[in-house]
Amino acid sequence: MAPFNLDTCARPNILALEPYRCARDDYKDDGSNILLDANENAYGPPITAADASSGFFPASGSGSGADADGPGVDLFGLHRYPDPHQHELKQLLCNLRTTHAHTPKTLTPENLFVGVGSDEAIDLLLRCFCVPGHDRILVCPPTYGMYSVSAQSNDVALVKVPLLEAPTFAVDTDAVCNTLANSSHHIKLVYLCSPGNPTGALIAKEDVRRLLEHPTWNGVVVVDEAYIDFAPDEASLAEWVTEWPNLVVMQTLSKAFGLAGIRLGAAFTSPPIARLLNNLKAPYNVSSPTSALATYALSPRGVAAMRANKARLLAQRDRLLAVLPLIPGVGRLRGGTSSNFLLYEMLDAAGRPDNATALAVYERLAETKGVVVRFRGKEHGCLGCLRITVGTEDEVTRFLAALEQTLAEVRGV
Repeated sequence: MAPFNLDTCARPNILALEPYRCARDDYKDDGSNILLDANENAYGPPITAADASSGFFPASGSGSGADADGPGVDLFGLHRYPDPHQHELKQLLCNLRTTHAHTPKTLTPENLFVGVGSDEAIDLLLRCFCVPGHDRILVCPPTYGMYSVSAQSNDVALVKVPLLEAPTFAVDTDAVCNTLANSSHHIKLVYLCSPGNPTGALIAKEDVRRLLEHPTWNGVVVVDEAYIDFAPDEASLAEWVTEWPNLVVMQTLSKAFGLAGIRLGAAFTSPPIARLLNNLKAPYNVSSPTSALATYALSPRGVAAMRANKARLLAQRDRLLAVLPLIPGVGRLRGGTSSNFLLYEMLDAAGRPDNATALAVYERLAETKGVVVRFRGKEHGCLGCLRITVGTEDEVTRFLAALEQTLAEVRGV
């Protein structure tokens, strides 16, 4: 028998790794549930049934299968590796994010890395800049959980500087700057989420500027803009990377574009950092179907469809903001309104925000009503909170009725 022992062979930090968890780890979807837990776009991708029938599949084995009226995925070309450079896709991303709201300069494909969701960029940045077992990253809880998972995977420690109290959830720039000034922390990356997850609050541009202008710190500021298309126009700082050598702005097509299933993310940054990321990535990290679907989604027709779907979601967000405070047992909105989700307190029978109440509501909604949201009560500043993804009109109607009934059951009042 070979003397193999997994516990001594595997890396200790991987053995101790707490994986990223989602509500669907607890509740499997049978197709009938209302899924308001993962901040997906419930109205779907910017691809109509007519688009799919006209251009998704090639009609024959010749040609690329692309169609001017729809997304062309060349099924007969799948024996070939995909384009490793994705220049056309990168140019479309540049076209979308060059607004000249923050700089007269123009983004180019040299400012871009594209990969498997934002998560690939999160991981590659750690691998680019952090020496395992030595360097650290700074995060501002409550925030996206994959920063810590990727850090632990790479044997990189975390320094936590919490956001200021709700409802602003602003960056504590004094505390962050003081922490960065302490060279003994060996901090190489600062991860900021804007709009925040689970806060839904935008980070002020001037707070980002202050970190970028830190007089002694040698590191990179990473702004995660996964939800930026739900924020006010011109909120994105993507084009601002042309002004700073150490700014990275991450985005994804998983949210407003409704394309979570294709796993396409982007990192806008200075050309030298983009070259590092592109040198480090796997050779063919973006598949041909992903590239074709993303290219179509970023075309003028696709962007127009995305914006139409976004308008429908924002109308439902406004509806939730109006109706949720009227439901007995719903407390304060504890974050911003710049995303496709809202963070609300659940109150106990005495009218206090309470984790036991929120967790019971979360569980009962999923188990008895088929409505899955996200319990966030254990995160900093989120006592008694549920994070609720904005759904379609029908989903919001079902959710509101289920929540009111469930709160009455749980609170007993």
